[in-house]
Amino acid sequence: MSTDQFLVKSDLNLVKNAKFTWKTPSNIALVKYWGKSNPQIPKNVSISFTLNNCHTITTIEFEKTNKSSEVTFDLFFEGEQKEEFKPKIAEFFKRVADYCPYIFDYKMIIHSENSFPHSSGIASSASGLSAIAMCLMSLENELIAKLPEDFINKKASFLARLGSGSASRSIEGPLVVWGKHPEIPESSDLFGVQFPFKVAPIFENYQDVILLVDKGEKQVSSTVGHNLMHNHPYATNRFQQANDNLTKISNILKEGDIKEFIHLVESEALTLHAMMLTSTPYFILMKSNTLEIINTIWEYRKTTNSNICFTLDAGANVHVLFPENEKETVLQFIDKELSKFCQKNHYICDTVGLGAAKL
Repeated sequence: MSTDQFLVKSDLNLVKNAKFTWKTPSNIALVKYWGKSNPQIPKNVSISFTLNNCHTITTIEFEKTNKSSEVTFDLFFEGEQKEEFKPKIAEFFKRVADYCPYIFDYKMIIHSENSFPHSSGIASSASGLSAIAMCLMSLENELIAKLPEDFINKKASFLARLGSGSASRSIEGPLVVWGKHPEIPESSDLFGVQFPFKVAPIFENYQDVILLVDKGEKQVSSTVGHNLMHNHPYATNRFQQANDNLTKISNILKEGDIKEFIHLVESEALTLHAMMLTSTPYFILMKSNTLEIINTIWEYRKTTNSNICFTLDAGANVHVLFPENEKETVLQFIDKELSKFCQKNHYICDTVGLGAAKL
């Protein structure tokens, strides 16, 4: 596992000004990553669907200045200057400085906006930091001409990971694996890779409706939650379970066994929250309406034999997953039976996407 491949080893042709805009998606993990070591190395492998409609659009303007010992930038989120967001981005720039030394030669003006509520469990860090990483790689590609596209994506995933682990899975799509696993060729703890096998038709263009149970900020940050795994009594077994589940879901995706997909994905979601319930200190991110939605989904599936299922990230919102051939009936069910459990009846209709796009 070497990071040397991402060091800048060529001469840089510094330009006076540059401006890049990227749209990068959020993602929803099917096998969950929970627990890490420095620097942002996962304790277990994970796999996610890349989303399409839940995305961040980020523009960075680079203006050449005298070389500085600190990275200088202004940050605007949805049109407003956000000083409170700057420390996290500043820490990200510190982490990537060895791999992007050119950032000390530019002042950056960052404009960013989300298509979904910030800090509400829809992986805004994943889409936000992957967008910044893609802008940095666009600049690097201009300073070092003709970088290979696969290298750009790999390094962008590597950089994004240093800001937010799940951001490593937001560069490509539709399925991305992050974490070294013996059955996934080229997999790495340093960056995400596309799922290398052909999936069964039932899993193509998969649907994800995000039910916005709670649009507010999470009570506990993901960073705090990950750190609580260091002394967790069930951590070792959990990491092994996730790695075993990666093997299982790989076969499920190839063979099209949707019933086993449902069982594994829901089990992973509940296990993630079980880790939170049994940590010290313990905490609960689900709300009462989260449980109402889960039970309503289970009852609907029992009575209709639908292939609908749910998953959760580290928050109260529920991702409702289902195959495209059930889209019409499931959307009717969501609108009639599940939307009432959402804040102001709000939900987001999404589908599996292909990753970052330059605008």
